[in-house]
Amino acid sequence: MASPHPVVGEIEVLVIGGGVVGSCLAGFLAEDGVGVALIDDGRIGGSNANAGSLHVQMQSRFMRLYPQNVPGMERQLPLYPKGVAAWQALEKKLDAHFDLKMTGGLMVAESLDQLEFLRVKAARERELGLEVEVLGRAELDRIAPYFGESVVGAELCADEGKLNPLLCNAAIRRWILARGVVLIEGEAAGPIRREGAGFVVETKRGPIRAGRVVLAAASGSKALAAGLGVAIPAEPEPLHMNITEPTSAMIGHLVQHADRMITLKQFGTGQIVIGGGWPAHLAGERRHPTVELASLIANATLAQHIVPRIAPLRIIRTWAGINTAVDGKGVLGPVGPVPGLFAAIPGDAGYTLGPLSARLVAEMMAGRAPGEDMAPFSPDRFG
Repeated sequence: MASPHPVVGEIEVLVIGGGVVGSCLAGFLAEDGVGVALIDDGRIGGSNANAGSLHVQMQSRFMRLYPQNVPGMERQLPLYPKGVAAWQALEKKLDAHFDLKMTGGLMVAESLDQLEFLRVKAARERELGLEVEVLGRAELDRIAPYFGESVVGAELCADEGKLNPLLCNAAIRRWILARGVVLIEGEAAGPIRREGAGFVVETKRGPIRAGRVVLAAASGSKALAAGLGVAIPAEPEPLHMNITEPTSAMIGHLVQHADRMITLKQFGTGQIVIGGGWPAHLAGERRHPTVELASLIANATLAQHIVPRIAPLRIIRTWAGINTAVDGKGVLGPVGPVPGLFAAIPGDAGYTLGPLSARLVAEMMAGRAPGEDMAPFSPDRFG
């Protein structure tokens, strides 16, 4: 029989995955008086590579690439404004500075066809409860006079914003440590097996026995769940990002495009983050998210086309992270066939939904009503 893990051999709840969802969930459980350990393998992935967009409106990129997921995206859409509110509440609760700014989001169009797409999309989003409007170029120039000549209009979603993930992640880490969460970093977890009413989670330094286990490892949860006979079709989507040198205030909004892969936002420190879903790839045995030169060139070229004033700025860093795609909805709550096993995977734009998803799962684990109909997000929907 292997010796137990030297840091924590037995714990009430083990959360696997130390991104924003797993960390916030561990913090909420600890505040409930639950004994919690959080284990993370330390790989660059979602939360520690996130670019800081607070998305609310449906992202055109996801609609184009995954049309089969649009019904799921629409079902989850009402959670996004609540997700942004959860970030605001967390910043206040932790008395921290996230550089969180609610300056609104603009999805720009460069043709009348794209503008018509935005009008149809906005109409549907209003039916689902979002406050959005479509602006012509003259209206757009009054609030965002930084776009290139090709832009003909945009959809405005006032509830969108941005934050600095470096500040957020550090503040959340301090919070959970202060609440007594046992943090095990740089160690992979799994496989997992049942033992009595609980679980044994294997690690290289010995097994950890836990009464309950939460899978919060985004796409990494798929293999862990499969080992227990549970299907969670969470797939990794490696994506490319860049950041420029600091400059004077230029871009106030979170900027997206109706038909092309671009996001732009400017931190309070002046750097402009350029992303939007250009592909990266997973390299090597550890499947490290790795940048691609073609994505860097295409992403930077498109950025200066949309906002010409970006052109003189130097890109000081480029990196890749991982988005997790499921079926347009999060995977949140108890896994029915495996009592004591929970999933906490927010799905697309997971950083926006991170604290809210964690709160919803924490409420269910505590036996309290989460305040949302969680049936559409149940892990059991995959059979």
